[in-house]
Amino acid sequence: MIIRKIDAQEPVAGKKLRVAAYCRVSTENADQKESLEAQKAHYETWIKRHSDWEFAGVFYDFGISGTKADSRDGLQALLYACRTGSIDYVLTKSISRFSRNTADCLSLVRELLSCNIPIYFEKENIDTGSMDSELILSMLSSMAQDESESISKNVKWSIQQRIEAGTFKFGYPPYGYTKDANGNYVIEPTEAEVIRLIFSSALNGMGTYKIAQMLEKKKIPTRKGGKWSGSTIKGILVNEKYYGAAAFMKTYTDSSFRRHNNHGEVDSYYAEEHHEPIISREMFDKVQLVLQKHAEEHNIEADVGKYQNKYPFSGKIICGECGGKFKRQTQTTGIAWACTTHLYDKASCSMKFIKDAAVKAAFVTMLNKLIFGYQFILSPYLESLKLSDADNNLLSIMDIKAALQKNTDRKQELRKLRVGGFLDSVMYTQELRRIEQQNEEYRAALKNQEKTAVNGSIKETEKLLHFIESLETQTEFSDEAFTEYVDSIIVYSRTSIGFRLKCGLTLKEELCSGTE
Repeated sequence: MIIRKIDAQEPVAGKKLRVAAYCRVSTENADQKESLEAQKAHYETWIKRHSDWEFAGVFYDFGISGTKADSRDGLQALLYACRTGSIDYVLTKSISRFSRNTADCLSLVRELLSCNIPIYFEKENIDTGSMDSELILSMLSSMAQDESESISKNVKWSIQQRIEAGTFKFGYPPYGYTKDANGNYVIEPTEAEVIRLIFSSALNGMGTYKIAQMLEKKKIPTRKGGKWSGSTIKGILVNEKYYGAAAFMKTYTDSSFRRHNNHGEVDSYYAEEHHEPIISREMFDKVQLVLQKHAEEHNIEADVGKYQNKYPFSGKIICGECGGKFKRQTQTTGIAWACTTHLYDKASCSMKFIKDAAVKAAFVTMLNKLIFGYQFILSPYLESLKLSDADNNLLSIMDIKAALQKNTDRKQELRKLRVGGFLDSVMYTQELRRIEQQNEEYRAALKNQEKTAVNGSIKETEKLLHFIESLETQTEFSDEAFTEYVDSIIVYSRTSIGFRLKCGLTLKEELCSGTE
């Protein structure tokens, strides 16, 4: 028998866990700043106290609400570091500090878990590395959102009371004004002269784009040193503050924390003689009439600023370089369409104008190609759509059934939590009711999915196919045909465009040099 000695091995040092922390305070007062500094110091000490942890930084947001994740630079920096593999574990004070929006919170947690990065919520003692905790996380996150909505309502009520009492102060003053020590608007003389020039130019018939060009040529800077644009000029011309009035609650925030223009959905307030005017009310009203006349002439939709269908191409020609919309121009050689980005700043987009007649001729050519070759283009495309739709329909049904099964599993988890004393009867009943409501939606979607197998693209393709089959060779452009079957036009260059059809196909055509 041969016995061989095997020497003991020194343990190999394991790879340290790269741990980061996230902190947030929602206001910029001194107390909150001290709180943020304390949180940062707390997490840095905590992480460095663990010998098997490596400090990966403290990410933070200061003076920012937690209702929307995409508005927080610190959180976005943390997520970027996680996505690029620089972090293994995240610490944060509580769910409400991480996100007050339930959908955002769960989305972020799941994204990080997909990268194998758990989050530890200190206050709730929840580690998302355990998937059983997702239900608890969902409920606690909902509570945080309810708390945020309650705070938001209190803040809105406070603002409303101050507006009604006449003590509310606006935040950032518009161009032409600054603030005194008491927060009241006072005229800034140099900027006020520019405001008067803008209004007088508009009153003399100059368009917003031309006014912006004039200010650029005069080398008059905006307040932040940027470029003047037509939309900036339009915003000035419709702002009641320049004749000394003040409108409150022009916009409002919905339950999902998204802002909307207020068209009467919530109470609004209006104050005359709120501050010193730069222009007279008479001049302001005359300019509004000029703007209204311009809108009627160009058929612009109120409050949206989009051209309606006065011309078939209005709002439908898209720049393939920058994604901007093309606008109609009258030139000495005829009608043309030009990229708005290129018009405002040639350095941002090099795409030049295209001729209206060339686009119409290209559409006629495309229609004729379809007339003679639909059996080789539209018919096979329709068949492939139907096959694809059947597959997608089956996948959708499977997804819905999987969601129903997941809710069944969540009910079981709820019962375990209730029996274990982790949930009171009220929360247990509320969560069961919410799951059952969701199940009703799933069952309705399942019933509709099993009954409906034809999607919008198939219907549009069938409609186009029937139309093409009935056509003779085309010689003239048809507004009706274009509007009915074309979704948009992509401009690749001055000699090449693509017609994006409503059925889903994009057909490329060359622009004739003779009509360029």
